[in-house]
Amino acid sequence: QVQLVESGGGLVQAGDSLRLSCAASGGTFSSYTMGWFRQAPGKQRELVATITSGGGTNDADSVKGRFTISRDNAKNTVYLQMKSLKPEDTAVYYCAAGQRVHVDTILWHYWGQGTQVTVSS
Repeated sequence: QVQLVESGGGLVQAGDSLRLSCAASGGTFSSYTMGWFRQAPGKQRELVATITSGGGTNDADSVKGRFTISRDNAKNTVYLQMKSLKPEDTAVYYCAAGQRVHVDTILWHYWGQGTQVTVSS
C-alpha cells in the first residue's frame, strides 16, 4: 500500500510560479509511474503530466512549456513545477502512482488527497 501526500498548493496571481510536491511512503516508489492530475469545479479530472520510473515524461497540451514534472527517487517524491500560471489552472491537484499495463494504458493504483491551487487574474 502506497500513501501519497501532496503539498505546495495555494493562492497565487496570474503569471506566478508554484511547485507542488507529492511524498510517497509504504511502497517501492521508484518502480511506479507517477502522475499529476487536476480537477476544476464542475469539470472532469484531467491528466496533467506523467513521469515513468525511468524518468520519461509526458505533458498535457494545456500545460506544455509551463509545467514540468520531475521525481527524486531518493526522497520518494514527485514534483510539479508550474510557471506562468493562468486562472484556468485553478483546480485541485492530485498525484497518483500507477503501472503501465499496455503501451497506451496506465493503471493508477494510488491517489493522494489533493491540494488546491487557485490562480487569480
